[in-house]
Amino acid sequence: QVRLVESGGGLVQPGGSLRLSCAASGSIRSINAMGWYRQAPGKQRELVAGITSGSSTNYADSVKGRFTISRDNAKNTVYLQMNSLKPEDTAVYYCNADLVHYSGTRYNSWGQGTQVTVSS
Repeated sequence: QVRLVESGGGLVQPGGSLRLSCAASGSIRSINAMGWYRQAPGKQRELVAGITSGSSTNYADSVKGRFTISRDNAKNTVYLQMNSLKPEDTAVYYCNADLVHYSGTRYNSWGQGTQVTVSS
């Protein structure tokens, strides 16, 4: 059993900051890429940022220069630092991980999501 648990969402004013965390737990042999996605009401889920096992990163154009993704491999945790938040960043944010179970089975796992609301 593998779980991804997100934390750090909430309500913030425009221009503010939040830091999301996502911890993977269970019988994990290794974690390859990790990423953050978001889904706003009435819209499709979209990639916000991704990070490889070697810490190469990629970002959606809409968040470049404002968001930073990082990971702590010792803790099986990925972070998303979000600065200069805008109302259009409001969405449910989901963590995703491409990982390998101790059995050798490869999984693509999702967290349960955390709400981020940017509003005055």
